[in-house]
Formats: sequence, structure tokens, C-alpha cells
Amino acid sequence: MSSGNRLGELLVREKRISLAQLKQAQEEQKRTGKNISYALAKLGFISDKEITNFLAQEYRVPAMDLNAVELDPELGRVVTREVCEKHRIIPISRAGSSLIVAMSDPTNLHAFDDIKFLTGYNVEPVVASETAISAALDRMFAKAEPVAQQIDVDTLIGDIDADAVEFGADEADSVNVLELEKASEDAPVVRLCNAILLNAIKVGASDIHLEVYEKKMRVRYRVDGVLREEMSPPLRMKNAIASRVKIMSSLDIAERRLPQDGRIKLKVAGGKEMDFRVSVLPTIWGEKIVLRLLDKSNLQLDMTKLGFEKGQLELFMKAIHNPYGMCLVTGPTGSGKTTTLYSALAELNKVTENISTAEDPVEYNLPGINQVQMKEDIGLNFAASLRSFLRQDPDIIMVGEIRDFETAEIAVKAALTGHMVLSTLHTNDAPSTISRLLNMGIEPFMVTAATNLVLAQRLARRVCKDCKTETKVAVETLRDVGFSEEQLQGARMMRGVGCKTCNNTGYKGRVALYEVMPFWDELKEMVLQGASSAELKVSAIRCGLKTLRMSGIGKCLEGMTTIEEITRVTASDSNKSAS
Repeated sequence: MSSGNRLGELLVREKRISLAQLKQAQEEQKRTGKNISYALAKLGFISDKEITNFLAQEYRVPAMDLNAVELDPELGRVVTREVCEKHRIIPISRAGSSLIVAMSDPTNLHAFDDIKFLTGYNVEPVVASETAISAALDRMFAKAEPVAQQIDVDTLIGDIDADAVEFGADEADSVNVLELEKASEDAPVVRLCNAILLNAIKVGASDIHLEVYEKKMRVRYRVDGVLREEMSPPLRMKNAIASRVKIMSSLDIAERRLPQDGRIKLKVAGGKEMDFRVSVLPTIWGEKIVLRLLDKSNLQLDMTKLGFEKGQLELFMKAIHNPYGMCLVTGPTGSGKTTTLYSALAELNKVTENISTAEDPVEYNLPGINQVQMKEDIGLNFAASLRSFLRQDPDIIMVGEIRDFETAEIAVKAALTGHMVLSTLHTNDAPSTISRLLNMGIEPFMVTAATNLVLAQRLARRVCKDCKTETKVAVETLRDVGFSEEQLQGARMMRGVGCKTCNNTGYKGRVALYEVMPFWDELKEMVLQGASSAELKVSAIRCGLKTLRMSGIGKCLEGMTTIEEITRVTASDSNKSAS
């Protein structure tokens, strides 16, 4: 039963409203989409204040007049708006290890469990009507909007020196193009675009999103894998900003109907070089631009510092140092697959080895390695590149991604004919990668003969070192996540309370979680017998596979990340699978 239905029935039972009035209010609720409190108050059957007092008396919980409360926008970072709206709650204040929360239904145990799990705080409830909570949420999260709080557009336009950036531009020849180019060269536009790029470097963003809507333009940064809004430039500047970015990335500023891809090379003050991969996409209100930051100085090529545990690293190193065979790295976009592959290539890059890579796009330049950029429009794809590589006397081949049967078939044959092949696939975990190859049409005997190892990975946010503190998590919660009874003994969980260093998120930087699966003989036999992904996973765990969830639990026990992070980035199964 929903909280709205329960409230209506309670009011009827206590003769505060009639059954006919409740039915009329329910009709009004259906028509407006608002909550039952709003409908009852709008129809004049009972006031919002009377509802609050009634709930307080019914549940024996203090009533709270939210209109008289000064809301703390920082609490909006502790409990997200999604959680608040899901349970119809709003955090009011913190007191020691307790969080004061206004609720319309203090009997909602799921809300208590969720908040305690997410924050580590004990919940002290007070009661308020749903209408008051909805209005308070709008106030709180309007205050918490990062627009102009994190970046003041006017200040940045004035503070950033346009000479801090070097770029190349194309000439344009039509009247409209000249107007666009002129607008894009105005000093405020130049400074603002430079500010957006330079500030992204400063905060360690991996992507910049420039988005246009009917009445608003916004700039978002992806920091440690999570998007956050940074500023809202004036809507009138949208075309000038888009044209400026296109000029910087040598794109056609006259073309506003088709997607375009480009690249910006920046040399910022101090001699540091940055690459931005630019993607322009036409939308109904203008052009959305996404820039991926490629910082060569931050490329980590030392495998011992990627996050592998000792046993996992030994397995991976042994597999890539085999003279032939295939090693596959799997995970979603942005999970660090490219970094892992580049670190493997750096390990293998010797004067005695001929290494060629097919990439789309080439993200970093690696001396001593022959890197080929894919160009689909002229037929230069992964399959065509692989065929050419095999005529170039290769020792080691890296294919950016195995997307289809043709590429998979050539890669497998290359692995079977004396070459080491490294590549990626998009699958959820290591065992399902084998099923993906089979579904592409590769014969089981070829998969078992060619594959040395499959590695799945994810990136979890690190707890901020400057505001790290110990937090209590219920034993049952840890057990549900997948902690073993042995791990529960003396387990100390950490969380970040939020500080200037981490922009009050509690997280700074990321750590990799790995699932390293050598192709054991038992797994090969199961593949030949037609076993499913689930059966392969159970067998792999029995052979010693440490799943992504297990890896995450290990990082939690080391104080590197949090329970919330590993449940966010890993599948729901846990080390219970091994039992």
C-alpha cells in the first residue's frame, strides 16, 4: 500500500474526512498527478498543517514545519534527490552520528535502511506532509545547483588569458560562416571557451559536455566517472561557443546538420600538452559537443600501479608474455580498458618485437609501436587492418575492439598462427566474453585453442584521502553485498564526509577492479561441451577466479573505496556464487 493510500485511509478512519471526500481527492490526484495531501488541501477538505499534526499524533513522531526550516544544500550531497523523491523524505540536519529526516510515512522501513546504507548515519524521523516535502525538495536542490557556485562565468571570462591556449583554425568562405566566425572570435567567447577547457584540466575531468536545450545551455564535467554541472552560459552564446570549438578542432563551422569529429591540441601555460577528442552532434535545440580529455602526462603505463592484486598481475603478465594466443580485456566504455592495453604494450615493447595496433581512435602515441587510425569511410576498418598486419611480419597485434565475426575470425586465426593478439570486447564479465565469441560464430574448438586469458574491469571512485573517516555499516548489509564470514571479522569501512579537495563528494580519483580469468583446462572442456556463461562462471570461481565484486570487497577492506561504489559498478552477484 502506498503512503498516499495509507494516509487517506487513516484520515477516513479517524473521521477527519469522509469516504466521499477521499474518493474525490483521489480523482483530483489522478487528474493532476500530485500527491493525496495536495489534492485534499486544494479541495479544502483538510489543511496541510492539519495533515502534518495528524501524522505526528498518529505515529508519535515530532511534527516539522518545513517552511520555517533553513535547509542545508550540503545535505543534498549526502542524500541525493532521487532517493528523497523515491521515499518522499528530506534531510533536515546532522547531529553527531544521526541524520534528522522529515518523512510523510515514518513507518517506511525501506527508507530507513536505504539512508543508513547510503550515508552511514542513524535516522531520526520527524513528520511532514508530502506537499511540504515536495516544496522543500525544490528549495533545497535549487540551492544545491552547482551553476555559478562552482564556476562563475563572468569571473572566468575575466580571469583566463586567451594566450594560454594554442590552436589551429580553418578559413571559411560564405557570408553566414564569416558571421559565425566573427562571433566566435569575440573576446568573451574566446575567454569562456578557454576557461571551460582549462578548468576541466584543473579539476581532473575526463569529459566535457556542452549541451543546448530550449531555454538553457549547460556545461557538465565528468569527474571520476560521474557527471556534474559546472556552469550555465547565456543561451544567446550557443552558436558562437559551438563555432569557436569547431574552429579550434578544425571542423566545418558551416555544417550544422551532420555529426562531426575532430581533435584539439592544447599547449597550456607551463608547456603541458593536452589533447581533446571532439564530437559534435546536431540536436533539436542546437549542437551538443562532447570533448574527451586525453592527458598524456597522466597515462599510467606501470602495471604494478593499475590496481591489480599480486596474484592477478602474475596471471596477466604470464598470459601476455606467451609467444602466441589471445588476451581479451572487457568492460563498458570508460572502464580503463585502453589504459590496461597500453600498459601491456609498454611491457611488451622491446626492440626485438614488431608491434602493430589498429585503433579507433588512436588515443595516445606510443614510441616504438606502429599505430593505425581506423577510417571507415575509405574501408580501413579493424578487419582490413588485421589482414594487412599479417603481411607485415608482426609479433604482437592489438585490435581496438572485436565488433563482428570478420574481425573475430581474423584475430583468432592470427592467435593460432604464432602471434600474440590483444583486444577488447563489451561484455559484463570475463566468462560471458567466451559466449560472446561463440555467438559471433567462432567455432568452440578455435576459441579454446586461441584464448589465453580474459580480463574484465571496472573503475570505482576512491575515498578522498583528506576527508576519509571510518563509518559503521550493518553486518547484514555487508553480508548481502558478499562479504564472507571471515571478512566480516574486524571489517572497517571508510567513507569521505566531503571537503574542498573532493568538491564535497567524498571521492577523489579512481581505482580499478579486475576479474582475471586464465582459460583453465576445465573451462576449455566445458566450452567444448556447450556450457552456458553462468555455468562457466561457477566453474571459474571453483578454479580460483576472483570476481569483480570480490575484487571490490577487497578494495573496501583496504579503505580505498565504499560499499556504495562497488555495488554501483559491479554486478549484483557476489562471492556467494562460489558456494
